[in-house]
Amino acid sequence: MQQGTLMRKVKSKSWKKQRFFKLQDDCMTIWYQSKRTGKTESAFSISDVETVREGHQSEVLQSLAEEFPPERCFTIVFYGRRGNLDLIAGSAEEAQCWVQGLRQLIEPRSFPLTSALLSCTWIRDWFQKADKNKDGRMNFKEVQRLLKMMNVDMNEDHALRLFQAADKSESGTLEGEEFVLFYKALTQREEVLSLFQDFSEDGKKLTLLELVDFLRQEQLEDEDTEELAMELIDKYEPSETARARHVLSADGFLMYLCSPEGSIFNPRHQVLWQDMSQPLCHYFISSSHNTYLMEDQLRGHSSIEGYIRALKRGCRCLEVDCWDGPNGEPMVYHGHTFTSKIPFREVVTTLGKYAFKGDSSVEPSYPIPSSVLQRAGDAGLQQCGVLGDSRSHGGDGHPSTTLQELKHKILLKGKKIGRLEDTLDGPGDEAPDVSDDDNGAEAEEERRRVKVGGTQHGSALQKDKESLAQTLSDCVIYCKNVTFRGFQEARSHSRPSEISSLSETKARKLIRDGGNEFVRHNAWQLTRIYPSGMRTDSSNYNPQEMWNVGCQIVALNFQTAGTEMDLCDGLFSQNGRCGYVLKPPFMRAEETLFNPSDPSSREGPGPITLTIQVISGQQLPKVANSKEGAIIDPLVRVEIHGVPADQARQETKYIENNGFNPRWDETLQFQLHVPELALVRFVVEDYDKTSRNDFVGQFTLAFANIKPGYRHIHLLSKDGTSIPPSSLFVHIRITE
Repeated sequence: MQQGTLMRKVKSKSWKKQRFFKLQDDCMTIWYQSKRTGKTESAFSISDVETVREGHQSEVLQSLAEEFPPERCFTIVFYGRRGNLDLIAGSAEEAQCWVQGLRQLIEPRSFPLTSALLSCTWIRDWFQKADKNKDGRMNFKEVQRLLKMMNVDMNEDHALRLFQAADKSESGTLEGEEFVLFYKALTQREEVLSLFQDFSEDGKKLTLLELVDFLRQEQLEDEDTEELAMELIDKYEPSETARARHVLSADGFLMYLCSPEGSIFNPRHQVLWQDMSQPLCHYFISSSHNTYLMEDQLRGHSSIEGYIRALKRGCRCLEVDCWDGPNGEPMVYHGHTFTSKIPFREVVTTLGKYAFKGDSSVEPSYPIPSSVLQRAGDAGLQQCGVLGDSRSHGGDGHPSTTLQELKHKILLKGKKIGRLEDTLDGPGDEAPDVSDDDNGAEAEEERRRVKVGGTQHGSALQKDKESLAQTLSDCVIYCKNVTFRGFQEARSHSRPSEISSLSETKARKLIRDGGNEFVRHNAWQLTRIYPSGMRTDSSNYNPQEMWNVGCQIVALNFQTAGTEMDLCDGLFSQNGRCGYVLKPPFMRAEETLFNPSDPSSREGPGPITLTIQVISGQQLPKVANSKEGAIIDPLVRVEIHGVPADQARQETKYIENNGFNPRWDETLQFQLHVPELALVRFVVEDYDKTSRNDFVGQFTLAFANIKPGYRHIHLLSKDGTSIPPSSLFVHIRITE
């Protein structure tokens, strides 16, 4: 059909509009227009699409399950905070055509995004943006407009020389390969070419031995270096003749430096590389607060999309606030607020679909501790019929707590009727432990505290018993929530299968008053930290200070972008993005002397020096909502997040009017006393002398994952999504 495929665009159960959808000839853009008016409503790029989900995999499509079969339904999921696009095709065949076609374009395994392909896609993108009259040719005026769009403030005479050199046909316009030549001249990397020539005897190629010298001397590759050099030539050298001669051209050298092997992130740490057989309390666990919320804590939208996005982001600890709803059906929402509600049944179904299926490089098989606030009656939960038996224990009758033993399990953290042993051996009569953070209401938590082995007043006890669902209580095996009454009390009475929840405020006080005691406590028992109840805007606290004392479950509002989530993504981007990161040895020993406020208490070698030469930037994005024709003045700030003695930040000067290929050539140096806990955040900002600088891009990683040498840093947006081909080029040195 010339107009495109006619499908229903769905926003709610009552809002279903027919629209024509069509993939443009460039295979990179999809537009859709109204069937009634024929007017184009919107368009989006394939590069904006994260994934495509088949069937009823959104709340809206689930609400239409009886009206439309799953074979005709699919959801387009975009990167960042843009809302999903729910569609209903006219037939199952049409739906499959779109689903499979889109996946062919967006999935790397089907459509490999090599550096060369990415560059070609980028070139075509720019050409189409600048070709105003759409005649397939570009005159010099259009080229000047293009340079402004690309963040380049170039001398007009120099731009004209590049234009004329590329205009081989001497037609006064650029088309096809001529524009590619112009683009390549524009993107010439002098700093990379200079480095290449430092190791190339003839300045035209790197022989196998010359490449080995570069890898050993600069990249500090000391294992099987000759074999690695051969692999890099085979993988990144574009010339078949050069590959056959085992040499690397300047183009191949640049492709290697821009590749995963040339990234600042150690490729060996992107896969599962840590010991995964330790007890649960020996790991930092990627954790979400009020996972169901997409916005603020008072009137925000609740959605299963919150769970899907968190799980796909590597989160392993989720939160479910369960309350009685209409007709006794349990609902999930933020109690005593105006947030919207979602059925508990849908949350459980979503966890079943996505808990152990993700985008990480390893199967996401490690356990999911879920924090369940129980305010729903037992009858409603049993009516759902969704809770199975999650029990598992060792030969001694106690719960299994090592990570390997808990694979493929969803662990419920919550209140418990009776003792844990009674669940394993039979029912008991002990009063319930009902402690919980209750969404930040610390006064409420204080009211409900009970003494170990003691009881509450009758009426209060009965009320708490009624609020506890036996069905959920029986499933609480590994993460029984207990009230924290001090480190000494916990050491005397608590068990490794128990967990305490602390507000960020209380946790900070404990850190100040007893940093080492807190580290020791977390060496054998789980601690969950949650945001203050005052954070109604869903803002986040600094997770680093909680990790510094070994707190495992540091719950953040995943829906809120910012430095705090950058740190979270940075820590958990390693180890196959499985959501678990092993704590350093000095934080796993129960008698450890480590105190984050005293770096000398750390066992191990002395401080190390991190030296970062910030060399250049490439194709940095414009600031959102900037004026037409505006060009950024970029600077780079490097931040160290770690123990108090290591906290530091330094920045380069700003480069005026050049976001395309700025050169800084500045060296920044940091001393790290506890490198095992340090995170390094690279931030690019647009300098503004009259107001606050604007965010351009960032990349955060754990110091342990840094690969020394000449490296590219591929920048991420405020939402944590990639913004190709924007990057920084740096040189890293680590010395003791």
